[in-house]
Amino acid sequence: VKAARAAMRGPWATMAVEDRSDLLRAIADGITRRFDDFVEAEMADTGQPRSMMEHAFIPRGAANFKAFADSIKGVSTESFQTETPDGKGALNYAIRKPKGVIGVICPWNAPLLLMTWKVAPALACGNAVIVKPSEETPGTATLLGEVMNEVGVPKGVYNVVHGFGPGSAGACLTEHPGVDAITFTGETRTGTAIMQAAAHGLRDVSFELGGKNSAIVFADADLDVTLEAVTRSAFLNCGQVCLGTERVFVERPLFDRFVAEVKARAESLKPGANFGPLISQEHREKVLSYYAKAVAEGATVVTGGGVPEMPAELAGGSWIQPTIWTGLADDAAVVVDEIFGPCCHIRPFDSEEEVIALANDTEYGLSTAIFTSNLSRAHRMAGAIDVGITWVNSWFLRDLRTPFGGSKHSGIGREGGVHSLEFYTELRNVCVKL
Repeated sequence: VKAARAAMRGPWATMAVEDRSDLLRAIADGITRRFDDFVEAEMADTGQPRSMMEHAFIPRGAANFKAFADSIKGVSTESFQTETPDGKGALNYAIRKPKGVIGVICPWNAPLLLMTWKVAPALACGNAVIVKPSEETPGTATLLGEVMNEVGVPKGVYNVVHGFGPGSAGACLTEHPGVDAITFTGETRTGTAIMQAAAHGLRDVSFELGGKNSAIVFADADLDVTLEAVTRSAFLNCGQVCLGTERVFVERPLFDRFVAEVKARAESLKPGANFGPLISQEHREKVLSYYAKAVAEGATVVTGGGVPEMPAELAGGSWIQPTIWTGLADDAAVVVDEIFGPCCHIRPFDSEEEVIALANDTEYGLSTAIFTSNLSRAHRMAGAIDVGITWVNSWFLRDLRTPFGGSKHSGIGREGGVHSLEFYTELRNVCVKL
């Protein structure tokens, strides 16, 4: 924290926006130069397939820096001409200043991508950051520090502190009075603890938290498009995606066929090839406990429900089967709780009104995906579901300029484009009497 605060008084504080933008592009180029190092580090930490790292997580980590290198140069403020009693008037205009030292608490499911999604706009706005990566996935935050040094980011602007959460590095960072704002992606319970810590000193927070996301499939949907998107949303990254789908609602005429088709696709996934393990044995125990609860509460196990047999060289990993259930009550544990594993419950519905109520019957409000060929219905549904992000006939399609975040227990604030810049800057007004 001392190093970061010192950096805010050094050359970083007076660097022109154009120069900061150039530096962010240099960081992106540095990630690309060391692409293989980042891929290997992320694979070693998460256990996920090389293809996912090479085509999604690492390239998008670099892309975050390029996106905000552009955004910071085009962000506008406001000005007003004000009438005064003497008739001469006044001019009011706003300026943006960096918020200061930002604590960045990162999750383990997409370490580089989700960390740079915060670090890039924070640096673009002229802040200094202190990154606390997950103890499960420390590699790429460290590599990024090497890139920062290689391209000439001033000392103290990007800091990495490794450690655990409660009673350790994470708690120390969030409780430190020298940290001006805190941004966090992770589970809602941890977000609540961070918010309590941030209340001391009235520090700003930006949270992207848990979700119990739904997919809504109407009988007129393009089946191939829908099956590809729903399968990916339920099982990508072994289900460890905050935007992933754990509740699938299918219009009744399509229900039986849809369940059979998703079952076939889930069973085509190959653990150790195109399907990775869970992050840890501890997390697997949690997910398996929900697999057991589903059976105890009367689920029909369509596929999966246990641990796959693996060859000896992979047998020690946290492997788990992609799992699909049907037949559960709407208040069953696996229908209500966020599991964060490769699983989903599929339920039939009969009307728009019914499925809107079902989709909204959750304390979370992160995302939903709606599949239909009826454009009017798509717009009606998108406006009725209480979430921060709605996809229509797609999933995980992101424009980095758009607002990203959740409602209810799924978060506070929005990230992306100008919305990130709003959090990482203080907007000040200047009033000039003419």
